Amino acid sequence: MMYSSRRKPVLYFKEDKRFLWKKCTVLKLFGLCVVLVLGSLLWLQLSCSADLNQALLADRPPYQPCPLERHAAPVDDSSWGPHKMAVIVPFRERFEELLIFVPYMHAFLNKKKIRHKILVINQVDHFRFNRASLINVGYMESGNDTDYIAMHDVDLLPQNEALDYGFPEEGPFHVASPELHPLYHYKTYVGGILLLSKKHYQMCNGMSNRFWGWGREDDEFFRRLRTAELQLFRPKGITTGYKTFRHIHDPAWRKRDQKRIAAQKQFKIDPEGGLTNMRYKVESRQELMISGAPCTVISTLLECDTSQTPWCQFS
Repeated sequence: MMYSSRRKPVLYFKEDKRFLWKKCTVLKLFGLCVVLVLGSLLWLQLSCSADLNQALLADRPPYQPCPLERHAAPVDDSSWGPHKMAVIVPFRERFEELLIFVPYMHAFLNKKKIRHKILVINQVDHFRFNRASLINVGYMESGNDTDYIAMHDVDLLPQNEALDYGFPEEGPFHVASPELHPLYHYKTYVGGILLLSKKHYQMCNGMSNRFWGWGREDDEFFRRLRTAELQLFRPKGITTGYKTFRHIHDPAWRKRDQKRIAAQKQFKIDPEGGLTNMRYKVESRQELMISGAPCTVISTLLECDTSQTPWCQFS
């Protein structure tokens, strides 16, 4: 059995019982009669233990270990519509954010009656973080039961129920538009949360695999959308501005993933790479429950051609 950091440990209950025994021992020394003292000791122990049990049961939070040992069936109601979304979450080590993200998004999408499954693509190799490649992996591992994807950062939570997560039939739909994103406001920004049909993602050949650690993969993907002549759509009629999303990112910077080196500084466009040259290995695939919300964690080993992108192993 697992307990959250906010729970009272079992030792707390045992320590209180020992404290009660010490009090009763002192009273026993001053007692007038051994029979009366033993009787009062027994009565105090039983009554106080019952009170402690009631207090602990009343005060402790609901049992919510992570992952849950029990397995609840995910919500996938076909009456919600013919489309199903794969929420692809590129991930490495940000467990505190994941514990918030999965149950929040599962509840948010269920309330909107969006059929979905959450895929956490966990990078476990020794290379620098590669968000774009992890999204490619998520697309390739999403299965035949989904027909569109959400490229979704783990640290961005939608706060406005009017945001549309439905099937983007007409073209890619940028949910976290620059008018609404709490941090990024330039016009060509397509990061954070982007919905695409799997057909449109295939037309773009996915995302470039050359962006290790330092970002800008979204800007390169914007060029791919334009090259594929796909019309980009953004939310309309949202009045909550920069409060539309909650940003829960850990402010700690990972230097090995942020610094640019050598040719990486000049690299901006990758006209050929993507799904067609994606190389990876799935180390494990785990179906988990986080506070009652289902997700699939796909631990992934990415491959890097150091002759082409030596910055993948910068240290």
